[in-house]
Amino acid sequence: MFHKYYRPKHLAEALAVLSEYEGRARVMAGGTDLIVQLNKGDISFEAAVDITNIKELRYIIEEDGIKIGALTTHTDLAQSSLLRQKAPSLADAAGEVGSLQIRNVGTVGGNIVNAQPAADAAIPLMALDAVATIVSASGARQVALEMLYHPGGGTILDPCSEILTEITFRPPSDMGGGSAFGRLSKRKALSLPVFNAAVVLLPAADDKNIMDARIVMGPVARIPFRAREAENLLRGNAFNEDLFHDAADTASREAKPRDSLFRGSSAYRKKLAQVIVYRSLIKAWKDMGC
Repeated sequence: MFHKYYRPKHLAEALAVLSEYEGRARVMAGGTDLIVQLNKGDISFEAAVDITNIKELRYIIEEDGIKIGALTTHTDLAQSSLLRQKAPSLADAAGEVGSLQIRNVGTVGGNIVNAQPAADAAIPLMALDAVATIVSASGARQVALEMLYHPGGGTILDPCSEILTEITFRPPSDMGGGSAFGRLSKRKALSLPVFNAAVVLLPAADDKNIMDARIVMGPVARIPFRAREAENLLRGNAFNEDLFHDAADTASREAKPRDSLFRGSSAYRKKLAQVIVYRSLIKAWKDMGC
């Protein structure tokens, strides 16, 4: 258990505390996952820097794309009319997180940094080609969300010296595209996903062919997983249901889930990948107005 608790009101204050403790303090944002890890003894630190009171990091705005502050809650995301209109996959995913109480407290930044392979907000954000802004006492840097994760699990962010402050992306609707999110869990609330997936489709200039496609799945690897073979199959081809079936089959073959007592066998979840990816592709296509 930590010995000191800080609740700064400004980003500069939080960074100053982290610098003072030189790696012995840790950022807390919402704490819905961190407290569980702490109680299990998986992590330890001397001081907690609770950044949830930093109001400057809670927003959803449209400015050269969509910008989301890292302390924006899942409830904020789910209820955002802007996201409902321009990135429904993210709004839908946020509405599936935990319970109402967890959605009211849990933050999009915490969901990303916790680095769970099926994190409901991170999956669609990766499909949206989002970029994360990370700030430390020495300055700021931007990292593509996909590059934020270590292949073996976890992120490259140092929670003892760095703070994720913002996530930005260009909404698919601005390019005539569509997005969708699909999920299956054991029950409708308070349940981790057995499988989830997010899809983004972008049309070519003729509106008949697929210029770009992104498919992200979880938990089928140690981190949110890009189905690149399936994406490549879609690119350059005409929108049609047979193509979507082939892409979903390919995504299923790419998925490498482990057998799990909680989530089911590998074979079962590969079949789920086939079904949910196909349905998500159809939904994203319809989101384009097709």
